[in-house]
Amino acid sequence: MKSILILTSVLLGSGLLLTGTHQSAKLSSTTTPKLLKRANASDGPVGNISIIVDKSDYELSVYDEKGWYATYPVVFGSNGLDDKRMEGDKKTPEGSFHVISKRVHEKWYRFLALDYPSKESWEKFNLRKQRGEIPASASIGGGVGIHGTWPHEDFIIDKFKNWTLGCVSMKKDDVLEIYGYTPIGTSVVIRQ
Repeated sequence: MKSILILTSVLLGSGLLLTGTHQSAKLSSTTTPKLLKRANASDGPVGNISIIVDKSDYELSVYDEKGWYATYPVVFGSNGLDDKRMEGDKKTPEGSFHVISKRVHEKWYRFLALDYPSKESWEKFNLRKQRGEIPASASIGGGVGIHGTWPHEDFIIDKFKNWTLGCVSMKKDDVLEIYGYTPIGTSVVIRQ
């Protein structure tokens, strides 16, 4: 009996160590996220593009007619990586969206607005209300997009510091770049 208890403790402990190691390596301040592009990327993306934001990897990847084009480091809402549930929860929504407008932003350099809440967002929101997972008086929120950081604070991306109210935040030069080649109507998928 004693050996079973010790074996179980060892197995559980090693699982926790592996999980903890993976997470701390991902969020370590010594790990610096890098912009990655395909070899001939100097010409820019070819044809229509789409964007996939992977919250668990802190990455925004751009795809064009040739396939993968580039991957940029990003951060999110300041209250964890879970899906947005309601207005004010400071979480970044998950689902399929589109860029609906673009503008120069006085604080964050550029802003690419997304069509959150989408039909899919409303369905999840209403289901959560029906289940009692969020207050009946809750609102869904809005104003979610992709933007830069505060001036001179690109380091926040390097430290994987989630700080927004629910948007996706990029380094200044990165948001300036994607702003230049991302048209209104571009598909954006945000996933865990």
